[in-house]
Formats: sequence, structure tokens, C-alpha cells
Amino acid sequence: MLRLQGLIKRYGDRPALAGLSLALPAGQFVALLGPNGAGKSTLFQVLTGLFVADEGEVEVAGQSLRHSAVRALRDIGVVFQQMSLDLDLSVERNLRFHADLHGLPRAVATQRLLDGCRGLGLEKDLARPVRELSGGNRRKVELVRALLHRPKVVLMDEPTVGLDPKSRHDLLGAIRADVAARGTTVLWATHLVEEAEAADRVVVLHRGKLLADGTPAEVTAALGGERLEAAFIRATA
Repeated sequence: MLRLQGLIKRYGDRPALAGLSLALPAGQFVALLGPNGAGKSTLFQVLTGLFVADEGEVEVAGQSLRHSAVRALRDIGVVFQQMSLDLDLSVERNLRFHADLHGLPRAVATQRLLDGCRGLGLEKDLARPVRELSGGNRRKVELVRALLHRPKVVLMDEPTVGLDPKSRHDLLGAIRADVAARGTTVLWATHLVEEAEAADRVVVLHRGKLLADGTPAEVTAALGGERLEAAFIRATA
């Protein structure tokens, strides 16, 4: 569902991505684990079309991001690391704006945003300006928005940074439910090992290169440790 082949992205002489190749099937929750500076955010900026890779290819549901960007991007939903909602608009208006950008019929958009907000306990906040919401609820709105157009691939760039434990739990639970219900492919970037331990698959990125790839247990073994956290710290120190 998401295929990367030989991705290279440089900032001057420094490679942020150094020949990264990866293939993610449908219905898989994949944690992209890496320390700060590993290249996670650069990878997401390439995958969302904000940056263009210097070399390599990206395919989303069989569509080339380089040659068929519009068709590739329509199958991607994104929650960026930095909050990207309009603080002065209500929750509902933020969501309707996104639905309009994707050309969703009004009735379909209404039902989806209501269902999404109910599922995350936001139904009473639809008329509230986003600036009145807590950080955790803002993240929930962004997840509802990312799923409105029913993408096949969902990218989550360190979405739980700064959130309390319950908000983190709710966000993880909601995206795992979407994987189970629709067979979504999720790439969840994090530097929190406990989030990676709950994933179907863990991909470890270090200095722009693929360091390990497999189940949490397989990655732990590959990095030479008894626990994922200790193995990850030692391998990326």
C-alpha cells in the first residue's frame, strides 16, 4: 500500500534520508521509531509532497508520488507533528473545510464528521472554536479530519508529543480501530518506545538509514537486547 524505493533527501551535503527502501501492506500498524534527527519528519514531508526527494520513488496504493501526485496524495491522511487546525474556526468548520477540499458530498461529510467526533467524545465540541480545546482534543480533531476522506494510508508524525496518558491512549485506540475496520495502513512516527511496542511492526530509522525492521520482538533481537527500549538506546546512541 505504501512503497519507498531508494529515497535520498539531502540538506546541502548532509543526507537526511540515505537510500531508504520500505514496503508497507494494507491493514498494518507500523511504528517508525527513531531518535531526534533520525529523518522521521523529513520522510513524512517527502511522503506528503511538501519536499521532493533528490532520488528514489514513492508509491501510494500503486500511484507514483513523483508522476501522479494528485492521485497518490488523495489516498493519504496526515496528522502532522505541529498542530495544523485553524484555531479561530469551530471544530465543525475545520472538518467541513477539509471535506470540501476532498470534494465529499455534503451529506457524506456530515455523517462522517459526526461519527468521527462521537467516536472520540467530541460531539459536544462541534461548535466550539478549536483554541478552546485541550491539546489532546485538538489532536483528536486532527485525526477525525485525517480520516474523513477514507484514506488508504494514514501518516502520524509524533502525534502524542505533549499529550497526557489518557489522550495518548485514546488516539492510539482510535487509529488501531480504523486499521481493524478498514484495513488502513498506518505509519506512526515516534521516539517513544512504549508506543512502538504496541505496533504490529517496528521500523527503526537512524541517521536516515533503515536500522531494523520486524515485529517488536524481532527488532529487539536484531538490535541485541532483552527489551526494545534498551536495545534501541544502545543501537542509536
